[in-house]
Amino acid sequence: MDNGKILQLVTFKVDNEEFGVDILKVQEINKMMNITKIPNAPEYVEGVINLRGKIVPVVDLRKRLNFPQRPYDKNTRIIVVELDGMILGFIVDSVSEVLRIPESTVEPPPSMISGIDSDYIEGIGRLDNRLLILLELKKVFLEHEKSRLQEVAEN
Repeated sequence: MDNGKILQLVTFKVDNEEFGVDILKVQEINKMMNITKIPNAPEYVEGVINLRGKIVPVVDLRKRLNFPQRPYDKNTRIIVVELDGMILGFIVDSVSEVLRIPESTVEPPPSMISGIDSDYIEGIGRLDNRLLILLELKKVFLEHEKSRLQEVAEN
């Protein structure tokens, strides 16, 4: 069913996978910056950053999605998103581009994709010679994890 709807996505890489998130959820994209560690934060939370006076929890998507760890480099970026009224940063290996793809090229996710729990995945976009995993950022965290992130932001 082609309703002609176009999705606008910010695409980024984690490990060898290419992901996309709805551009409307993305507030900004920053180069890697100083991250202040927070004691007793969940393992996937790198810490917090000060973004123009606002304390923003930063999540390492590699850790969150169970990819092997590697050092940050000049391409590492922090994608700042708004999630249910909370501002969060996601560390990704690199940001690729802003893409416009027809909604008709997106298929529902298979039940298991490269070890990523498919709850996080909104769909798979077929591009010319590559697949794009569309992340549903709201589902990257369970409810109790969201409240932990909120606590990190408020401390």
